[in-house]
Amino acid sequence: MVKPKPRPISGLSDLQRRPHRSNSETTLQDSFDLEKDLANCVKQMEEEGVKKRTLGVVFENLNVTGLGASASIQPTIGSVFNPANLMRSIQKLRHPPLKQILSDFEGVVRPGEMLLVLGRPGSGCSTFLKVLANDRSEFHAVEGTVHYDSLTPAQLEKHYRGDVQYSPEDDVHFPTLTVDQTIRFAAAARAPQNRVNGESRTTYVDRMTGAMRSAFGLNHAKDTMIGNEWIRGVSGGEKKRVSISETMVGRSLLTSWDNSTRGLDSSTALEFGRALRLTTDKLQRSTVVSIYQASENLYDLFDKVCVIYEGRMVYFGPASEARQYFIDMGYEPVPRQTTPDFLVAVTNPNGRVEVSERNEQEMNQEKRRRPIPRTAAEFADYYKKSETRKRNALDMEDYKKTEVGKVEKLEYYRESVKAEHSRHTRSESPYIISLPMQVRLAMRRRLQVMKGDLTTQILNTFVYAFQATILGTMFLKLPVTTTGFFPRGGVMFFSTFAPALFTSAEIPALFFQRPIVHRHQKAALYHPMIEALALTIVDIPFTLATLTVFTIIIYFVVQLQQTAAQFFIFFLFVITDTIAMKAFFRTLAAAFSDPAPAQAIGGVCILVLALYTGYQIPRPSMIGALRWLSYINPITYSFEAIITNEFHTIDAACSSLVPSGPGYENISLANQVCTTVGSQPGVGTVSGDTFVGLSFAYYYKNLWRNFGILIAFAVFFIFCLLLFSEFNTSSSQVRSVVLFKNGSKASLDDDDDKIGDEEKGASRTRSPTIQEELVYVNKEKEKEEQDEEVLQAAPKMTDIFSWQHIDYTVPVHSEHRQLLDDVSGFVAPGKLTALMGESGAGKTTLLNVLAERTTTGVITGDRFLNGQPLPMDFQAQTGYVQQMDTHVPLSTVREALRFSARLRQPASVSTAEKDAYAEKCLKWCGLEAYADAMVGSLGVEHRKRTTIGVELAAKPRLLLFLDEPTSGLDSQSAWAIMSFLRELADNGQAILCTIHQPSAELFSAFDRLLLLARGGKTVFFGDIGENGHNMIDYFQRGGARTCGPQENPAEYMLDVIGAGATATSARNWHDVWLRSKECTNLQSNLATIHEDGRKGSPVDASLNSTFATSWAYQVRELLRRQHYVFWRDPMYLVSKLALNIVGGLLMGFTFWKAKDSIQGAQNKLFVIFMGTVLSVPLGAQLHVPYIDMRNIYEIRERSSRMYHWSALTLSQVALELPWNILGSSLFFVCFYWTVGLQTDRAGFTYFIYGVSFPIYYTTIALAIGALSPSAEIAGLLWSLGFSFVLTFNGILQPFSQLGWWQWMYHLSPYTYLVEALIGQGFGHEEITCAAKELVTIQPPSGEVCSSYMGPYISSFGGYLTNPDATSACQFCSARTTDQWLGPTFNMFYSHHWRDFGLFWAYILFNFALLFFITYYVRIRTHKVFPFLAKKIGSIFSRSN
Repeated sequence: MVKPKPRPISGLSDLQRRPHRSNSETTLQDSFDLEKDLANCVKQMEEEGVKKRTLGVVFENLNVTGLGASASIQPTIGSVFNPANLMRSIQKLRHPPLKQILSDFEGVVRPGEMLLVLGRPGSGCSTFLKVLANDRSEFHAVEGTVHYDSLTPAQLEKHYRGDVQYSPEDDVHFPTLTVDQTIRFAAAARAPQNRVNGESRTTYVDRMTGAMRSAFGLNHAKDTMIGNEWIRGVSGGEKKRVSISETMVGRSLLTSWDNSTRGLDSSTALEFGRALRLTTDKLQRSTVVSIYQASENLYDLFDKVCVIYEGRMVYFGPASEARQYFIDMGYEPVPRQTTPDFLVAVTNPNGRVEVSERNEQEMNQEKRRRPIPRTAAEFADYYKKSETRKRNALDMEDYKKTEVGKVEKLEYYRESVKAEHSRHTRSESPYIISLPMQVRLAMRRRLQVMKGDLTTQILNTFVYAFQATILGTMFLKLPVTTTGFFPRGGVMFFSTFAPALFTSAEIPALFFQRPIVHRHQKAALYHPMIEALALTIVDIPFTLATLTVFTIIIYFVVQLQQTAAQFFIFFLFVITDTIAMKAFFRTLAAAFSDPAPAQAIGGVCILVLALYTGYQIPRPSMIGALRWLSYINPITYSFEAIITNEFHTIDAACSSLVPSGPGYENISLANQVCTTVGSQPGVGTVSGDTFVGLSFAYYYKNLWRNFGILIAFAVFFIFCLLLFSEFNTSSSQVRSVVLFKNGSKASLDDDDDKIGDEEKGASRTRSPTIQEELVYVNKEKEKEEQDEEVLQAAPKMTDIFSWQHIDYTVPVHSEHRQLLDDVSGFVAPGKLTALMGESGAGKTTLLNVLAERTTTGVITGDRFLNGQPLPMDFQAQTGYVQQMDTHVPLSTVREALRFSARLRQPASVSTAEKDAYAEKCLKWCGLEAYADAMVGSLGVEHRKRTTIGVELAAKPRLLLFLDEPTSGLDSQSAWAIMSFLRELADNGQAILCTIHQPSAELFSAFDRLLLLARGGKTVFFGDIGENGHNMIDYFQRGGARTCGPQENPAEYMLDVIGAGATATSARNWHDVWLRSKECTNLQSNLATIHEDGRKGSPVDASLNSTFATSWAYQVRELLRRQHYVFWRDPMYLVSKLALNIVGGLLMGFTFWKAKDSIQGAQNKLFVIFMGTVLSVPLGAQLHVPYIDMRNIYEIRERSSRMYHWSALTLSQVALELPWNILGSSLFFVCFYWTVGLQTDRAGFTYFIYGVSFPIYYTTIALAIGALSPSAEIAGLLWSLGFSFVLTFNGILQPFSQLGWWQWMYHLSPYTYLVEALIGQGFGHEEITCAAKELVTIQPPSGEVCSSYMGPYISSFGGYLTNPDATSACQFCSARTTDQWLGPTFNMFYSHHWRDFGLFWAYILFNFALLFFITYYVRIRTHKVFPFLAKKIGSIFSRSN
């Protein structure tokens, strides 16, 4: 069977062009010719006898089944606890709902062939591409026969995974890596061993990286960071080209490209297609591509095309015959419709056009009388009976005869793969380079990532150093007496526990890189565990440096035992403990697919680590049922080692001899006893070993045993980290299932008719029958009439917006870069104006400048409305549809539109009228069926429609700006959006819209065009004319080539001006514009517009204040929205409540029914203290949702003047508080009575802990979040802040020993919280010492115990169990808890109401601090110290 002949490609050797180059750049790009380079490569491989292998694919009866229904109910906290839903969930786990995604596919893609896959979003294109690329893991079942030549899919996955690749639509990269580093890493990971001309591996990587940079015009950005939403980096189009380059250097033999032209202008997209054609032809690759809005020139590059209609293959055959095939079927293209647009349109009942009688002569006479297929099943049946399918079947059979099941070819393939493997790589491994090489490569990349994010590393070191300074000075120069025993133990505990506390803050950040690692694993770049290992190894020097500072400060400021051996043992254990705990928390993150449960379990683990170290509650005092937790706690062994290491050489003088003081001056040591544990009668010193052994059951002899155990823990955790990283690479991403709120009509439909599918997106409905289609047509006519009436009622715009001589420069490093250069133009009501240009020409920049949405740089020039200055509320009177669809994911479409209408329309309009107008906008946007769907679950088209609807609901009076409204959409969806915009313009709206890759059909919807070239220079402005006549005439008069009769005018103009990644033009079209009559006419028109406009009065501001509605109204609407968000996020709320419940039960049973002894009082003290520590993980959970909502405000809602920032802040606090109070209440119930505290004191304790405490940590946590640019930084600052306030509350170091830091004790809010809880919780209670707590005192001969000890007891408290004895007096140091708490911890029962008042003063301060920080860090434009503010902002931005 002869394969289809490839189409001729013109201009392939012109791919080497790009004029812009930095001084440091080589001339490779200028001399680079992709076609020539590929030809030389093939020639050299042939000369050196390199075994070249190819890989095609043939598939028959291919069926793909996915998990889950197409639409579902959005879960809520109420549904989670609904028993009926629980039973349904169990049933679904046993019998998961299944759906058919692809049905009965067949075909072949030979080496050297390019297959184009077309279909509407949701039809199954992405699934088909994934299956052909052997990416099957996310599907329930893939059935049918698939052969990759003589390889089965299982063999390919196990041994040759890198030979097939799926390039996803989304561009996910490490944001702090540069363009060059990203491409270079992929090239090095797939560098073969058998390189031509004996070139070194380094030379090969340099050559491949340079070739890709040159081929796709990236040399100018090679040292620029990739960036993301927060870090400034390359443009969207450049990022897409990086993704393409990264995939290409992987050298896969069969590659599936999923909508890889998204975000590229048509010229760059065509260059990409030509590059694919070249590599496919020269290297005999098999290429499968899915493209939305493909141009005719791009379509002509393909050999075959596959058309998918609702998961069914309705055409698979030569691309040159597809158009006529569907014409013969009974459908015809509309005028100037490209072939790919026509092929997609026939699968859309609303977009296809049946052949009219006058065009029937174009149909094949035999097919004219056949019934026209209408449903997907009928289309598929028609194809199965066609000649095209028969030829496809013959092609498949021919291919199977020559390629499938050929042992000699399989052996040749294996030898070719083996020759590429490095020397130490297993021959059966899918990876080309060996494990050591992978480790080196991943380590180098990790260093590059850390270098790009160096601020975070510096900040981390600063946090440790700062905490060590605080801790060290708090325990400054501890005395070598028994007074220093307790605080010395506190230093040991905190030295081992602090690293674990700080390390737990890493959990959210570790989830970010998982999609990147997963994609690289699929491409066989490296084992996922290698990335985890590289992170662990590279992090060790940073950890070592950080902890060196940490330990030196603590050790020598506190003045622990000053011997080298003891210091280095201390240092060794802290380092080892930290490495083990880092591995533990990273393992925890690797074991889960979602950060919320990982953080919740991490919070519980922090509690376990703290409680079962043996410091708060010694191991002998632990209840037997939970004592085992101390044996699996790594910090236990580290703590035992460093505390025994410290106390081993201490022989401390007793500072608490009993009796002593007035009246006991002449008493000998034989009649006194030291109350410190481990003292001996008649001995004035206490051995440190004895004290530690009796107090904690820890012994110095176990020191090196503990080191071995700690090493074992570290190795085990690292092993588990590698294991989970290797096999659990998935991440919790929103499945493409449309979610409806409970009770909505759409969500109750039958599963077969539900909306959405596993694809990226949009609609997928059951194909209508003929009768249904007739009814549908009638209904559509009625709907069109109704919609027309609604559109007629839309507010008309009458003002002309103009701009003149706009320049815009921004600071870049130490220089200024001009992004816009003398741009002028205007937008008139009733006109749809296109803003076009190549990627990076400044289209979005101009849109932001005109809409007054820039925050940096210098803008010069004028912007007018009817020749008059813009009104003060210009932003409020315009609509701006951003390229990114930024919405609250858990709001419904109706709620999003109503929210915009209620807050942006004037207060004089009633809420009912605003809601009614929002309903009209739903109809305009075609979103009625999705009104109750969650915005975050919608497909690309409907999210874009929602974005437009949100802006329309605001009733913009002046102008509507749109940035790339068709980007990422298929041709039909793009046309639907443009038709809608055309209707709006026809009804009086003034619209300025940027657009990429418009087809001739889309381009014809515009009235006027502003075309920009590189550097933001104007190339053309004026009326487009019918079929682009005016514009084409302008360029042809300027010396451009003639535009072909069937050529797309939009592609023509971009080609003429030299748009594209590597293209250029011999003519300076900006100069042509400046000399043209069109430029003169523009200035003349502007002068006329301004002169006429100035005759009238200026446009008045529609608002009397900054915002349309009152502050109280804003708060009410924000509270409603925030309530819905929380209610619909059960994972967040359940994690919050579960952490409280588990923490309460854990602490309650750990300190179960604490006795009335001194140890029991100490247990009660520590359980209350640990209850306050729970605020660390609980507060950390607040940062992610808070920052996510703040980002929505800063990206979209702030510039639209929807509401005041303080209203958002207040609503977020107000909605967090009830849930946090509920959580603390559950904690209180779980721990209060299990510990054994008195019921008659529960009321006050509850009001402090169950109400006041959650209000405190909520407000301070949100204040930290307001200060931070990301959740990672917020977590770090939060851990630092809380370790600070917890340190000075008088528990770790009693007040009397704080020294200089006593002022901080009085300043810490937790001082008053803890004193109120402890003093009132078990103050005024009697203590009955346990037998081991009694000390034996020998009175002088002849004295009774009561008379001898009486003066001491009356002065210092305590009691005797045998007052009438004359020897061996049994003395307990405290009779009441007040006698123990007061002298030791400076806590008193009588202070609890005072403490309550002071704690509430801190709560009020937190509220003020939250609003203050939000204003001065996130809102206010700094004018007094702009340089300092800019530097601080750049540090925080880079740290993200």
